[in-house]
Amino acid sequence: MEVVCELSDGLAAVQKAEELCPDLILLDIGLPSLNGIEVARQIRNLVPKAKILFLSQESSAEVVKEVLNLGARGYVVKTQAGSELLAAVEAVLHDKQFVSKGLAGQSFADAADAHTLDYANPKEALASHTPAGVERTEIAGYHDVLFYSDDARFLENFSRFIEANLEAGNTAIVVVTEAHRVSLREILQAHGVDVAIAFEEGRYIPLSVSETLSAFMVDDMPDPIRFAKAAGDLIGRAAKTVNGKHRRVSACGECAPSLWAKGLAEAAIRTEQLWNDVARTYGVDILCGYPVDTFHGDGHGKIFQTICAVHSTVYQDGNTS
Repeated sequence: MEVVCELSDGLAAVQKAEELCPDLILLDIGLPSLNGIEVARQIRNLVPKAKILFLSQESSAEVVKEVLNLGARGYVVKTQAGSELLAAVEAVLHDKQFVSKGLAGQSFADAADAHTLDYANPKEALASHTPAGVERTEIAGYHDVLFYSDDARFLENFSRFIEANLEAGNTAIVVVTEAHRVSLREILQAHGVDVAIAFEEGRYIPLSVSETLSAFMVDDMPDPIRFAKAAGDLIGRAAKTVNGKHRRVSACGECAPSLWAKGLAEAAIRTEQLWNDVARTYGVDILCGYPVDTFHGDGHGKIFQTICAVHSTVYQDGNTS
């Protein structure tokens, strides 16, 4: 057995796990940037074959059940590490569940194998909520991000994205604030786009960002099952208007950026990862936009890097970076 990496930061752990694809990942609950539970949840999505073992001083039965339910294979209390850790590693590598003897009396048997849809792999959730008429595709969509300096740049790039897709015969889903929705419509009309006709045909679908978020957010985090249903229903609606072999569904919006604006960094990152699955599974082309100046504060550098990492291409005011 070889140790390939040691880290003390949650966000960095997620990034390295995706890069290295290790067989086994040892996690603590208390990590900076992202706690160990959220790190495990993201790793389950990004590196589903990796086995996760927790080593923590936390001995709450509720916490142990939660990490096992989301897919971890083992849990060792730090006070028992000297006598149990090697045995736990051996068990987990052989795909067996291991729980510290210090938690004796609690019922954790087969918890990892019985995790409910609340903690399902988002890709599995998407499959379970695929609406009629929507097919998986081998041609993955892209998921790009724009960091803009002011509203004028945001509107310029988003209107260009929408216009290009409508002209190509694609369906454009637009999930933005009310102010941006009105401004985008005015710009598109000024460019000669008949927004009213596109709306009537179902090829231009403007949605409220707050209402869209309310469909899948639970306790300030995106719920994978609710997200899969909301996204599946929306894509199913959009796909009905797409005719032609090379025509696609496109989407642009501010779901994750709105969460980031509220200080919900983990929720924003998780939402971006869920949209990644949509792009890959259904071939949807996605663009989202963040005000670049919101990342200038202390401690925001790693979050900025993580958001960049989960996108296909990064643009700043329309230029690739």
